[in-house]
Amino acid sequence: MADQPLIDTNLPEVMPGTPRAPRPVRATPRSTPRVAAEAAPTEQKRSFISTLDGYLLVIIGILLAMGLMMVYSTTFDWSYQTYGNEATIFLQHVRNMGIGVAVMLITAFIDYRLWRRVAVPLLLITIGALVAVLLFGDDVFGARRSLINGSFQPSELAELVTVIYMAAWLSSRRTQIRSLTYGLLPFAFLVGIVAVLILRQPDISTAATVVAVAGIMFFLAGADLLQLAVTGAIVGVVGFVYVTSFGPSYANGRINSFVSSVADVTQSDYHVQQAIIAFNNGGLTGVGLGQGKQKFGNLPAPHTDSIFAVIGEELGLMGAALVVGLYIVLVIRGIQIARRSVDHFGALLAAGLTIWMAIKALLNIAVMTAVVPPTGSPLPFISFGGSSLMVLLVGTGLLLSVSRVRAKQTLPKWSAQAPERRNVIVPEPRRPRVTASNRPRPKVDEKPTFVE
Repeated sequence: MADQPLIDTNLPEVMPGTPRAPRPVRATPRSTPRVAAEAAPTEQKRSFISTLDGYLLVIIGILLAMGLMMVYSTTFDWSYQTYGNEATIFLQHVRNMGIGVAVMLITAFIDYRLWRRVAVPLLLITIGALVAVLLFGDDVFGARRSLINGSFQPSELAELVTVIYMAAWLSSRRTQIRSLTYGLLPFAFLVGIVAVLILRQPDISTAATVVAVAGIMFFLAGADLLQLAVTGAIVGVVGFVYVTSFGPSYANGRINSFVSSVADVTQSDYHVQQAIIAFNNGGLTGVGLGQGKQKFGNLPAPHTDSIFAVIGEELGLMGAALVVGLYIVLVIRGIQIARRSVDHFGALLAAGLTIWMAIKALLNIAVMTAVVPPTGSPLPFISFGGSSLMVLLVGTGLLLSVSRVRAKQTLPKWSAQAPERRNVIVPEPRRPRVTASNRPRPKVDEKPTFVE
């Protein structure tokens, strides 16, 4: 009897018909390693097409489609008189756009973080190309801006490369951005080299775009506001002195005509006057696609710089407002991609690309509406162009790549490994707010303490 166990496990149940009591089930917290292990990443299950940003593709697709319509409308007569075929120049634009879309998809497929490693070689190559333009460039209307018989403009590439390099450089500096020695001075030196080489062509609008985009990226990276304000004032004064005293002869005349047009619009530049006539002819709904008259010898470069005025004449105020609305939606989507980026470099890169596209569009529209002095700047994704359109589509591919990396790393919402949606351009750590729901509670096995 002493060797037998105290409880015989072979004994029958006291009440065979009574079901066993259910075993209590404890809910597993969402932050435990078990749930985190079950939340497998979706990166390996998503195809290339499924990770592309559909909203961004739709916006760019509509802009490119409008570009096809307007390029044909502005070039069919010129193409017929030059080549005997009204579609020759249009087909050149289609070819350039097809190549650009292919390069855009390739760029979107490549992880954008690769460009951070090659940012320095890209900048050196771009500076070399800008120097080559000054030495061996093609002289067109008193300026040297292109190579290879006008088919390649290094200044267009310089805008994109400046954004890539600034994103890589600023993301590596972090806390040194506010330093005068390690932040502002190297930044001003790097941007100044590119801007001066572009001004020597001369190309004032592109140089101003490079400086403006780099300055806004410097601000987003966390620059000191006082340093940035002083530097901006100095750049403004130096730029005004250069344009009025040392710049090309046409620049001073354009500024004088712009100042005169503030009081009397009839005193504005010839280019601006013809654009205003086009908008007046268009009215609310326009005269009809292809029916505009200002493009026949009145508007300079109607297929590039003046294409927004042709849109206003043929599609009216509604068509022009649609174009402006598309650019606004593009900016909103680009900023959303920047905020959701997984790292500091991607956030600055997406923000810089978006600002660059917005400034180019704003500059062209502002010139056509007599808001700023006249300058040559194509309308992004709509104007006829080779290198300009190609570089813009490459920039779009980089935006898609930033969005794809974020999409591939997205996990289910209930996963503890899911990345937090936050602004990583200028990260600011915040302390969690203590409420009744997250207040620390005593453990279950703790016993109350009695005081005698």
